[in-house]
Amino acid sequence: MMEQAPHGVDSAIPNIARIYDYLLGGKDNFAADRAAAERFLEVVPDIAAIAADNRAFLGRAVRYLAREAGIRQFLDLGGGLPTRSNVHEIAQQAAPDARVAYIDYDPVVVRHGEALLANGSNVAMAHADLTRPDTVLNQPEVRRVLDLSQPLALICTATLHFVPDEAHPHAVIAEYRDRVAAGSYLVISHAATHIPGRTPADAEAGADAAAGIYRQASAQLHLRTPADIRRFFDGFDLVEPGVVWMSEWRPLPGTRPAGRMQSLYAAVGCKP
Repeated sequence: MMEQAPHGVDSAIPNIARIYDYLLGGKDNFAADRAAAERFLEVVPDIAAIAADNRAFLGRAVRYLAREAGIRQFLDLGGGLPTRSNVHEIAQQAAPDARVAYIDYDPVVVRHGEALLANGSNVAMAHADLTRPDTVLNQPEVRRVLDLSQPLALICTATLHFVPDEAHPHAVIAEYRDRVAAGSYLVISHAATHIPGRTPADAEAGADAAAGIYRQASAQLHLRTPADIRRFFDGFDLVEPGVVWMSEWRPLPGTRPAGRMQSLYAAVGCKP
């Protein structure tokens, strides 16, 4: 575990990327991150398993894109710390010539990412806000590794539920859609307001408790309805099986989700 914070980093404020890293068993986190993660586990005991399911969905989606769809370029929007089975590792296992650019608005994540990716010629990390597509797509590091005239995959796993409605997330994704080449893909997993097997009151109470923890961290949680999650794919042709619970998106034979509770919808779409 990290105990010495880089210059300019307030290690007392929980950080979403480092909380996620801790839940996945990583070491790039501080005491405040671990404490916040433990509070999450008290509110949602399945949260670590849900994080693992999200990472498993990411792996299945990236392997599908690299192996079956022939995608060789990936733009990960807010993917957090690229340390454990992340996009570049998965994509380059399937296609060694795959190129990946990571974007994050958090300077701490970017600083760590730059160090972790220092030796990767086909991998880049850039500091930018995903809600500003023009800025993102014109980042020098993005342009260095990606050819925007060719199809690419936009990766938004467990990120858009940290974008408030006031930032117009659907319009943001639509702008990316309009800027990328035909044949590009969109990958999303997103926390939902509806959780099967829980009463509306229980679900609301759990969401309020989780949101309270996030209010003390570096980003806030914004749950959306299944219909609102489907809206992100306007203008994309959905890949089968469409918008489903993430554990149901092309599960590997003989595997079962780590989490007992569904909480994130997921889908992959292609720009015609």
